[in-house]
Amino acid sequence: MPSLQTSAENEPKKRRGRVLSVVAALAVLGGGLAVGGSMAYGSSDGAGDSDAVSKGAEALVQKDGFPAVLAAVEDRNGDVRDYTAGTGDVETGADVPENGQVRAGSNTKSFTAAVVLQLVGDGKVKLDEPVETYLPGLIRGEGIDWKRITVRNLLQHTSGLPEYTQALGTDPFKIRDRYYNPRETLDLALSEKAAFEPGAKWQYSNTNYVVAGLLVEKVTRRPFGEVLTNRVIRPLGLKDTYWPNVGERGIRDTHPKGYGSTAPGGQLKDISRLDPSQAWAAGQLVTTPRDLNRFFSALLGGEVLNAAELKEMKTTVAADEGSPTPNTEYGLGLFRTPLSCGEDLWGHGGSIHGYETFSGVTDDGRAATVATTALSSAVAAEPEEMAKAHKHIQDLTETAVCK
Repeated sequence: MPSLQTSAENEPKKRRGRVLSVVAALAVLGGGLAVGGSMAYGSSDGAGDSDAVSKGAEALVQKDGFPAVLAAVEDRNGDVRDYTAGTGDVETGADVPENGQVRAGSNTKSFTAAVVLQLVGDGKVKLDEPVETYLPGLIRGEGIDWKRITVRNLLQHTSGLPEYTQALGTDPFKIRDRYYNPRETLDLALSEKAAFEPGAKWQYSNTNYVVAGLLVEKVTRRPFGEVLTNRVIRPLGLKDTYWPNVGERGIRDTHPKGYGSTAPGGQLKDISRLDPSQAWAAGQLVTTPRDLNRFFSALLGGEVLNAAELKEMKTTVAADEGSPTPNTEYGLGLFRTPLSCGEDLWGHGGSIHGYETFSGVTDDGRAATVATTALSSAVAAEPEEMAKAHKHIQDLTETAVCK
């Protein structure tokens, strides 16, 4: 008969479980937690003004422990202000470059969804068609109802496909130089049971967007990165945004260094050099705060999609699971979050080892992107502190647009 453990003996295991669950939510490719509706970070009597944004950025460094923060804010008239705080290189003490390049993480999903929806507009893909139509025999696994998973389910995170990133572990330094073929990450996911029946609920899963990328390649018969570049990046003039080549681990142009840790809240080490194939169509892009603002403004402004496809993208379902914020909703690669100033914020978030970002635009044309040079799960050891740090990034975005 096995021995019984006391509650005290069980506590370390319970704590480790809580830490790992939060790390899984906030670490590689994440963005599933949405902006909060509380008093925005850095706000004051002049909430949203440049002084409040600067103070909020400094607080992310001084209070939350992020090495650096960089942000870009665009007002209704199209005027842009850049902000920086902290240190761009903790070893040399170099300044944080304004509008420096960062890894976009799950903001990539909005780009990927836009490409799929363009193909819908071209009549090459149908949103409510089973994925099996385009990728026959690909999605198979225990409890996975592959006949019912539609393209819409993928883009809206309602497919029930299990999450592959949990199999990557929480130590980024063990996999920083590892190349992952998208079929390999999909196999990691399909080795797990289905999370739920297609359409039964919303649950964020990066696996959905790996499949979406494979669908784009099958339909266009071209590499996903090429399609994304030719359909979105170049037409919008996003000169500082690019799709890394296979095997490309550095960041091409001026950028603050990104930092990671082998354990939550551990010593931060430079992890700027990283093979982003672990993210692929779910989070591989490199970009800048200004380019993210430009993309989301163009997307919501009708420059990327036809009116019918943009309407589909903005048709949302409740996305409260995994989020501390009520009333958060998710469309097709797009979060909608009500802000404290009465506006809706349309955008996404992104986390990949070394960088965490949050971007969004309002219906009246304001846009903001905030980026940090470490994950919340790298700068904090306890689950509650990780969640707070994560939320503070999003709260600063709210401060920036609520004017």
